[in-house]
Amino acid sequence: MDVAVFILVVLAFVALSGALVRLVRVPLPVLQIAIGAALAWPAKGLHVEIDPELFLLVFIPPLLFGDAFAAPKRELIELRGPILDLAIGLVFFTIVGFGYALHWLVPSIPLAVAFALAAVLSPTDAVAVSSIVDRNVVPARLMHILEGESLLNDASGLVMFRFAVAAALTGSFSFADASLSFLYAVAAGILAGIAALFVAAKALQVLGRIGGTPAGAQVLVMVLLPFVAYLSAEHVGASGILAAVTAGLLTGTSGIFRFLSVSARIQAMSLWSTLTFVFNGALFILLGLQLPDVIRRVPPELTSRYWLFEPALTVLILTLCVIGLRFLWIWVGDMASMIAARLGKRKAELFGFRVRLAGSVAGVRGAITLAGILSLPLALQDGSPFPARDVVIFLAAGVIICSLVIASLALPRIARGLVEPGEDPGAAEERRARVGAANAAIAKIESLASEGGEGEAAEARLAVADSIVAGYRRRIAASDEAEEAHAEARESGRLELELRHAGVEAERAAVRAMFRSRQINDHTMRALLSEITLTEALLKSRRDRK
Repeated sequence: MDVAVFILVVLAFVALSGALVRLVRVPLPVLQIAIGAALAWPAKGLHVEIDPELFLLVFIPPLLFGDAFAAPKRELIELRGPILDLAIGLVFFTIVGFGYALHWLVPSIPLAVAFALAAVLSPTDAVAVSSIVDRNVVPARLMHILEGESLLNDASGLVMFRFAVAAALTGSFSFADASLSFLYAVAAGILAGIAALFVAAKALQVLGRIGGTPAGAQVLVMVLLPFVAYLSAEHVGASGILAAVTAGLLTGTSGIFRFLSVSARIQAMSLWSTLTFVFNGALFILLGLQLPDVIRRVPPELTSRYWLFEPALTVLILTLCVIGLRFLWIWVGDMASMIAARLGKRKAELFGFRVRLAGSVAGVRGAITLAGILSLPLALQDGSPFPARDVVIFLAAGVIICSLVIASLALPRIARGLVEPGEDPGAAEERRARVGAANAAIAKIESLASEGGEGEAAEARLAVADSIVAGYRRRIAASDEAEEAHAEARESGRLELELRHAGVEAERAAVRAMFRSRQINDHTMRALLSEITLTEALLKSRRDRK
């Protein structure tokens, strides 16, 4: 019962945070962490011990799968060079640079443990990045790089974290073994994601052949997909995170949706939207719930002079160290790109200082870091306590919060003016696609209408075709670059949407009135209201894009 009540309380505050974020001007993750900390701060408040493996299993696969599915695949492929450079190269650079810096700053932390903390801090958090970074103020190229990096660097960071922990436990480290194990974890993780996607496609095919399968069963297959990918990879000692990301990246291009019925597709997209919001919110509230206990147990190694000032300063210095290492790596990568472009006699697309700084600050840490550091063993192989365990857990939590706060406060100011005013390239691409699709529809409809033969049936066919084609032509006119034609079409479209919306409201009122007067039963009412709701959703989507 206590667990059920706890879950309901967390879900209630997730919903509340969605409303409060409109009133307080802070990013949603920061607000949700603050809510979690407020719930846990009193001695009799909410307290929960996180099982790191369960935490990773429940939250990470669906969230990373959803982010990977929504990521722009074309841009990720085009930017694969800088993405892999950050997702792999920067991870190793951070482990070495941050590890030595931490060991120098806090000598009581053994070097192997310092490398472990550096490894678990090296991955940026895909969920936090997408929640904090405003796409309207950050250049699209930088945003795509941040998204791609955060999807891939979890695997490299956590694999190296395991090796650092093993080195701390055994006192030995083999670079050759680590390299081979890293390559195995990556390759097997990718293969596990592909295999899980193949199994899901076959399952949907079987359900489709049976006939009459409820849409909910098909949706359930899609919900289970990231968990199957994650667990199968972990079972063979590979990266479950990379498996879930691979499945998400390939889902949109694999054609698996053709095995879903129309209603299943609509339900799946709606369910994923809800799950993403709920899981994101619950994840950050759980992060906040850990903070009071972490802060209350400030390790004595960090309070030799001042109880509050010294640990806070240490966390700030380490956070700035992570940001500085990131900035240095991006700058070196830019210089290398410029040299390579000059040698190849091609134009280099370089970042400016402010874009590099924005990309450095935007690399926030989150759930992966906390779950990883909490998985540190309690004792060494000889039974003695794991060295500096409480210290690195405190520092990891501090860097997570500090990176989120710095990004929330500094990023809007750093990025102001980086995006030039004018039409967004994505919006222009969408406009061209709408025009192309509408022209194709017109050609097909006119072709079918001309095959109708003669007589009243043919005239009716032509009349219906003309009516449908007129709607497509209005859509093309609304996308016209000519200002006068565009304005006229927009006004016509606005009036059409207004009248259609009024008609939908009248339909809904009439259906409810018939139900109240018992002319129809509740099954009929729900069927009609579902159709009306879908129509209303389409109208709202069109209105929002105007």
